[in-house]
Amino acid sequence: MSSEGPPAKGAGCVKSVNVGLLVHGSAKGIPTAIDKRPAGGPVWVSDPGPGKGASGVEGDFIGDHEHHGGTGQAVYAFAREDLDYWQGELSRELPDGMFGENLTTLGIDPNRAQIGEQWQIGRELVLQVTAPRIPCKNFTDRMGENGWARRFTEAGRPGAYLKVINPGPVSAGDSITVLHRPSHQVDVTLALWALTIKPEFLGQLLMAGDDLGTDLRSEVEEKLQRGPH
Repeated sequence: MSSEGPPAKGAGCVKSVNVGLLVHGSAKGIPTAIDKRPAGGPVWVSDPGPGKGASGVEGDFIGDHEHHGGTGQAVYAFAREDLDYWQGELSRELPDGMFGENLTTLGIDPNRAQIGEQWQIGRELVLQVTAPRIPCKNFTDRMGENGWARRFTEAGRPGAYLKVINPGPVSAGDSITVLHRPSHQVDVTLALWALTIKPEFLGQLLMAGDDLGTDLRSEVEEKLQRGPH
């Protein structure tokens, strides 16, 4: 079965489902599975459980068990439209999965998704947006671009981490429908900037209320307590 599919008419869709095998010899000696490639056939997605270290996508691996994976980062979605943007900026080809995303999407903007927003993918799978992707050392090394972390952050196109509300299979070509969109206006890009280069926005993240989630709320409150530095 093909690993890529066309957009579903009138909705966003999954362009490809990507998984990565564990590779050693990365930044600081930490194994990585950031090199993700399109997988053929339906791929099962489920909650990997609390703590870090496991992906919610069957056949996918996590290298940095301290910072990645777990319930709040079960799935990472990034838009094909944003890969195309970066192709133009960097003058190089960026295939699906290049940014380490599990789902390369079309027709839906993960960056403008509200924290707590829920997506139905296909008939069974339901995911909820939890947080932005913040660039790490492995990502910077993979791209090989000077100042990449800052440049990626400033562009405000981080893609979204999601948790699993209802498990199910996902395939290229599956439709993506927004089941629920909160009204608080705290979107993924705002969260990225607040947590990194624009800490003056941190207080606004608390407007998301319970949608913020325990882990992200704790990080925000800790940063607010520390104050500017």
